[in-house]
Amino acid sequence: MKTAFGRNFTKVFAISALALASTSFTTSAAIPFFGDDDKVPSLAPMLEDVKPAVVSISVAGTQVSRQRVPEMFRFFFGPNAPDEQVQERPFRGLGSGVIIDAEKGYIITNNHVIDQADKITVTLVDGRELEAKKIGSDEQSDIALLQVKADNLKAVPIADSDKLRVGDFVVAIGNPFGLTQTVTSGIVSALGRSGLNIEGYEDFIQTDAAINRGNSGGALVNLRGELVGINTAIYGPNGGNVGIGFAIPSNMMKNLSDQLKEFGEVRRGLLGIIGGDLDSELAKAMDLNVHQGAFVREVNSGSAAEKGGIEPGDIILSIDGKDIRSFTELRAKVGTLGAGTKIKLGLLREGKRKNVEVTLGDYTSANVSASEIHPVLEGANLSDGKSEDGLSGVLVSDIANRSPAERLGLQNGDVIVGINRQRIQSVSELRNYLRDNEGVIALNIKRGKASLYLVIR
Repeated sequence: MKTAFGRNFTKVFAISALALASTSFTTSAAIPFFGDDDKVPSLAPMLEDVKPAVVSISVAGTQVSRQRVPEMFRFFFGPNAPDEQVQERPFRGLGSGVIIDAEKGYIITNNHVIDQADKITVTLVDGRELEAKKIGSDEQSDIALLQVKADNLKAVPIADSDKLRVGDFVVAIGNPFGLTQTVTSGIVSALGRSGLNIEGYEDFIQTDAAINRGNSGGALVNLRGELVGINTAIYGPNGGNVGIGFAIPSNMMKNLSDQLKEFGEVRRGLLGIIGGDLDSELAKAMDLNVHQGAFVREVNSGSAAEKGGIEPGDIILSIDGKDIRSFTELRAKVGTLGAGTKIKLGLLREGKRKNVEVTLGDYTSANVSASEIHPVLEGANLSDGKSEDGLSGVLVSDIANRSPAERLGLQNGDVIVGINRQRIQSVSELRNYLRDNEGVIALNIKRGKASLYLVIR
């Protein structure tokens, strides 16, 4: 779950009392960092160079909650009764961010730090306060990209997070509880953490460097002062640090931020397989000599996987020469690469290893829930498609009974080809237009050979 704690944002996940009783908590490791013989060992020189790249983020906005009015109440109050109750509640919050491009003013943070914010203010280490513009965000990976206009910014260099090893020393920098520029140290406790139900796409770095409320979006750096991760969540019973924190790897962050810079959204790669984790029981049943990987149960017709030669029964063991341990890890790595990316997959097929090259498809062309794009469209699935006369647009399907989409007047098979006289040819274009425009919206619909407009107020 995502939890807002008044003025400080982070993600907190509870452990049961039984788990706590059986867990021995680790303390942060001492850093073996030495200078000359006549000097005290210190991380200060590295931190003096890195800290200006870590910023404080304050947000303000209005949280809107919608609750559908039951039919029985609408019956009593007559035909003019509202379909839903809308409640608005103002909120404020604090988090952290990292400057990754000083020239263009790009700042990376967590999506849950700035989600639903109407105003985003960035405070630099020198005290300057800047209004930030949201370039784009991705809820499933919890990444958001902001931009500010200012001179003399300082960016942090980005490391290859795939080179991290368990036991490497790391330093977390952020604004826990609003205490700006707080530094904590520890080690990499584990890599490739997934299956935690924190995000839709999980491939976390686990660290015992203290991470608390307000650290979200802050930097996890190595001893060279290079960014290896974005701190995003902690694992604890009461919202405090118990030595288990999670960071999004810098390579994943860079893949996502590059897409946000170019498109304003994440154009997620799609492999097109259905499968699960390879465990010891399945390995034994299939007489395999490996015990970790992603087992392919089904390959979707016409998918990138089918075109690349992947077959049901294959075990995917690596991506671009880097081992994977589970189907969840495979999904996270593929899902944060952009559509059209070429990857090399290492397979095990009938006891023999082989490599195949795959060009990832576009996840946005697959069916998506319309509620992700606009509340009034809730209850329908949307996908890229064409009308009977060949116009490219957004195909509407699987409309739920009594849903907002049905009440709007949408029907299965409708194709949205325009909004307010602007041509729309894909789900991505529809999402971008509705994100950037407010007020009355007129949808141009192709229904069979007929053309009509539906108005969203």
